[in-house]
Amino acid sequence: MKPDINNKEKLKRKHDIKFSLNDYEMNALKRYCDKYKVSNRSGFIRETLMKAILVKFDQDYPKLF
Repeated sequence: MKPDINNKEKLKRKHDIKFSLNDYEMNALKRYCDKYKVSNRSGFIRETLMKAILVKFDQDYPKLF
């Protein structure tokens, strides 16, 4: 289902999710962001998570052949 881009209210981010990282995970994230010049860490995490979800949905979609 594609979002209705004409309705800005539906695209507004209003749900918060909080998760914790251990020291090794946080250091890995910081190193990645520094190395690849990621300036918006929350945007990077959101895009990476949503990409993984959409890829999984695509893989799970029934195929005819």
